[in-house]
Amino acid sequence: MVIKTAEFEISNSDVLKCPDTTLPEYAFIGRSNVGKSSLINMLTARKALAKTSQTPGKTLLINHFKINGQWYIVDLPGYGYAKRSKDSRDALERIIKNYILKREQMTNLFVLIDSRLKPQKIDMEFMQWLGENGVPFSIVFTKLDKLGRIAGLTAIESYKKELMKTWEELPPIFLTSSEDGRGRDELLNYIDHINSQLSSSQH
Repeated sequence: MVIKTAEFEISNSDVLKCPDTTLPEYAFIGRSNVGKSSLINMLTARKALAKTSQTPGKTLLINHFKINGQWYIVDLPGYGYAKRSKDSRDALERIIKNYILKREQMTNLFVLIDSRLKPQKIDMEFMQWLGENGVPFSIVFTKLDKLGRIAGLTAIESYKKELMKTWEELPPIFLTSSEDGRGRDELLNYIDHINSQLSSSQH
């Protein structure tokens, strides 16, 4: 898939104010500092489409980017940033859960995981919650350029093993690096594939 246009459309904290369209939405979420903005910029080949921030936990909004006029990338707030107040964490959780559970246009949720870290409880619980609620999601490992090839594969394998303790089958998994562009084609082809299935089922 070639991305010809990628335009920021709207930011808000209320799922009811999301764009009033029937276009499919692919949402990206992960813990603070997992490299979400960099990944979105890498996928769209736009250097500053999503704002990358040195301070983790900055995104408190649902950001919609319209791609090729046909579908959306949705940048969801990062979760699990410890330095937030409890009120702000609760508000954030509400924003995220409302979007994930109530937004019918959400076609797939990409859960970003830092490939350098051992499985984190918060990520495991979040994916468990997605499974319990029947939310279609994929796992995107980020920052693979920071690990050597063997170390990267070993890290992913041990992560999969951990997941298999609670999952009968694993969701689609993508290995990416915003630095070297790894995984870009696979992710975009996956989105393209879902989009064409959706349009053929509508005709």
